[in-house]
Amino acid sequence: MTAMPWFGAPLNPPLADWQGRVAWVIGASSGIGLATATALHARGARLIVSARGAAELERFAQQRPGSLALPLDVTDPASARGAAQALLAWAGQAPDLVLYCAGHYRAQHATAFDLDEMERHLAVNYVGALYVLAAVLPPMLAAGRGHLSLVGSVAGYRGLPRSLAYGPTKAALAHLAECLYLDLHPLGLGVSIVNPGFVRTPLTRQNTFHMPALIGADEAAQHMLQGWARGRFEMHFPRRFTHWLRLLRHLPDAWYFAAVRRATGA
Repeated sequence: MTAMPWFGAPLNPPLADWQGRVAWVIGASSGIGLATATALHARGARLIVSARGAAELERFAQQRPGSLALPLDVTDPASARGAAQALLAWAGQAPDLVLYCAGHYRAQHATAFDLDEMERHLAVNYVGALYVLAAVLPPMLAAGRGHLSLVGSVAGYRGLPRSLAYGPTKAALAHLAECLYLDLHPLGLGVSIVNPGFVRTPLTRQNTFHMPALIGADEAAQHMLQGWARGRFEMHFPRRFTHWLRLLRHLPDAWYFAAVRRATGA
C-alpha cells in the first residue's frame, strides 16, 4: 500500500541544481518560455530552445553559448519526432526537463463561434503536447529520470468569458498532467503543471480588459524555478490572484456563475 505523503512534502524529485542539466523549452521565442530559458541558462543548464520562429531561436543560441536552436512546428508530429532525435544526438542523453510552453490564444465568444480557431487552439495548446510526449517519453522512460512540465493557465480551472477556445485546452492539459503524474511518478519521472494568472506576454497584449495582478514574464519564470526546486506538482501565480480563482472552483455552480458575471460584467 502506498503511503500518503505529508502535506507540503515534495511531490516530485526537486530540481534546484541546473548546472549541466539538459532542458528543452518549447515555445521559447517569447514570453514565459523565453524568460524561463534565459533563467535556466543563467543557472548553468544546457538549453535546447524550440519554436516556429527560427530567427529568434538563433539569436538566443548565439547570445548564450552551449545552447541549441531547434525550430519546431508543434502541430506536425514528424517535426516533433525529428526535433527529439536532434536533441538526443546533441545532448547525448534524455532531457532532464521538457517544458511545453507553446501556446495560442484568441478571445472567442459562443455567439461568434469560429471552428477554425477552436481547432487551432486544440492543435497548438493540447495536441502539440501529445506529439512532444510521444517523442520524448521513450528515452526518458529508458533513462528512468527527467521531468515533464506543461504550461496551462488559471483559465483552465473553470469556465470564463471570452475563453471558449482557450480555457478548455488548458483544462485538458491539467487533466493530462495529473494522469501522467500517476503513471510516471512511480517510475522516477517528475511531472508538473504550471497555471499562471495574467502575465505580460505577446498573447495577453491583445486583451482589451483590465488584467488583475498582472506580472512580467521574468517573475513568472522565477515562480516556476522555485516550484521545480520545491518539487511541486502545480505552480500557480501570482498567488494574491490565483488563490481566489482556486477557491472559486469549489463554489456551487449557481454561485460560481453569479460571481463570474459580477466580476467580469459578462
